[in-house]
Amino acid sequence: MTRLPPAIFLMGPTASGKTDLALALARDLPCELISVDSALIYRGMDIGTAKPSPEQLAAFPHHLVDIRDPVEAYSAAQFRSEALLAMADITARGRIPLLVGGTMLYFKTLLEGLAPMPSADPQVRDELEAWAARDGWLALHQELARVDPESAARIHPNDPQRLSRALEVFRVSGVTMTAHRQQQALQQGVAEASGAAGLPYTVAQLAIAPLERAVLHRRIAQRFELMLEQGFVEEVQALRARSDLHPGLPSIRAVGYRQVWDYLEGRLERAEMVERGVIATRQLAKRQFTWLRGWNDLQWLDSLACDNLPRALKYLKAVSILT
Repeated sequence: MTRLPPAIFLMGPTASGKTDLALALARDLPCELISVDSALIYRGMDIGTAKPSPEQLAAFPHHLVDIRDPVEAYSAAQFRSEALLAMADITARGRIPLLVGGTMLYFKTLLEGLAPMPSADPQVRDELEAWAARDGWLALHQELARVDPESAARIHPNDPQRLSRALEVFRVSGVTMTAHRQQQALQQGVAEASGAAGLPYTVAQLAIAPLERAVLHRRIAQRFELMLEQGFVEEVQALRARSDLHPGLPSIRAVGYRQVWDYLEGRLERAEMVERGVIATRQLAKRQFTWLRGWNDLQWLDSLACDNLPRALKYLKAVSILT
């Protein structure tokens, strides 16, 4: 049987040290990096996304960074298509794709594919945004719990992008997102039975996070303060000066950006903005942990350990990614 080409996934919550470990691996291995991050795709959103520095990107180019303008939407299906193209290109040149990031839906989509979903409907999305602006996202979450309780149990009320999408799918198609996913699972089972399923790579999956959640919380707060010192408010001011950007866009709803936007609009005092930005980032990390707890075949690393690189290399050899 022909051996599938190797690929490496490096996952973890925000502020866990994924980028540093990815760069260390890229120094030691014939790897090329592919970003798996729904915010790093946007040009002009550098500080608030903790985008690798220009020097890091020059030394270690990342695929799928700075590929969209903030006014554009970007879906998991688009990510899968573009990531597969990048992986094929990297593999064809005899190198190993190293996919690093914290957007767990993108990793899952890459591994399993997507159920056929209706395309985005701008009118429906605008209606949902108007409803949320009037009554709050909790009202939309309650509606989702009524029509699709499985999705409501999975999606946090403070996750407007996924909440809006789940309601949009139901309103456009009349079929819940849960039902779409069940159909996907059925199709996946048929494909597995025929030998046609799965990502065509031998994948090693690494996850990095501090063992103590309190450590991650401290790192999140410290990083948010550092972003402000580096000019995060000024970065959002530049985005806000554009006539085509508004808080309803996925880019501006990104964690941190919507809190700074509200501060610039005068809806928050600076201290409130910092507090809400840190809380929103903690909530993001909690959702990322929830994804990872249900993930199969993960090799965990402790963010504070000093031997993560040799441990990662040892694991990659053990699972035959490295010879």
